Amino acid sequence: MKRSLTPILAAAIMLSISSCSDSSKSSTDTAQTDSTNTGLQLDSTKFQKEIDGKRTNLYILKNKNNMQAAFTNYGGRLVSLLVPDSAGKLVDVVVGFDSVDGYAQSTEPYFGATIGRYGNRIAKGKFTLDGKPYTLATNNGQNSLHGGKKGYQYVVWDAKQTNDHTLELSYLSKDMEEGYPGNLNVKVTYSLTDDNELKMDYEATTDKRTVVNLTNHAFFNLNGEGSGSILNHVLQIYADQFTPVDTTLIPLGTNIPVQNTPFDFNTPTTIGKRIDAVNEQITAGKGYDHNYVLKGTKGLGMTHAATVKGDKSNIVMDVYTQEPGLQFYSGNFMQSKNKFKGGTTDDFRSAFCLETQHYPDSPNQPSFPSTILDPGKVYKTSSIYKFSK
Repeated sequence: MKRSLTPILAAAIMLSISSCSDSSKSSTDTAQTDSTNTGLQLDSTKFQKEIDGKRTNLYILKNKNNMQAAFTNYGGRLVSLLVPDSAGKLVDVVVGFDSVDGYAQSTEPYFGATIGRYGNRIAKGKFTLDGKPYTLATNNGQNSLHGGKKGYQYVVWDAKQTNDHTLELSYLSKDMEEGYPGNLNVKVTYSLTDDNELKMDYEATTDKRTVVNLTNHAFFNLNGEGSGSILNHVLQIYADQFTPVDTTLIPLGTNIPVQNTPFDFNTPTTIGKRIDAVNEQITAGKGYDHNYVLKGTKGLGMTHAATVKGDKSNIVMDVYTQEPGLQFYSGNFMQSKNKFKGGTTDDFRSAFCLETQHYPDSPNQPSFPSTILDPGKVYKTSSIYKFSK
């Protein structure tokens, strides 16, 4: 069933445009929908906790078209994204939880999170830089995934909101945190534009040579949270090659053509059309969980990475990025173990991810684009999710 939502009223908006400019400030207001509507309710007090000596909170962005994005600085997470569908009703296209506790206790730690220091996997939690070996925390079998056991999804970011459409998150990732060298100063700016774009601007500097690969891990269902499977969403990925992986989802080191494989989304195709094909890469990923090598199709001054359309809502999401790759994940490990903010559970393949990125395991793959950041240099990259109907 498609869920449509009226705009979040009074307290949520007050929370976003008031003097709440950093994570140390809090509000006791409650962010709710209109009492005459049975849609989603977000209680801002459920996002106000002290974790590791820092305050968490809820932040609301909005634009002139009634789009709204809700974030928490716990993990730099996108909690909710209300987008108008073809009938003009607002649909929450991002799955998530109604409290900080929901995120902290989830069996899937990455819902909506800002990911770092290194998005995706690093083989066996090891890499060598300038002849020195580094050992990372392993949290995905023998591999390190999304920054390790306490990646950025579990930290409290410093938050600064100076207007109703921009949120700045910053974090100091200390030298050898999770095994990574260098004190890394990270800033991520989330902006909701009047062109219905959710823009993500990433910056980082270091005092020691290190590796960096930042992204956002939003889980989308363009028909709305709780609307069922995403297998009938129509997807187009602008890539002629993808990165094959071994059984632990580590790249084999070469890219292969998508042509004549289940990975070819160069023409619009439903996600589910070939997801159960007899194919060793489909078997390895238990569906789609692979990096696509973007071919540089231009749009908005960036690479146009993908277009996806909800089959019930007719909401279209276009992904643009300055990154060379895109990880397409089809929700293969969702197991109905977590209760979302709308009251439904994280059922198998009820959401998908399109993560803009450098390739997995790049520190161990010299043929891949480099993820090394030197002192005195600035890591800077942008990505956009743009919505239309």
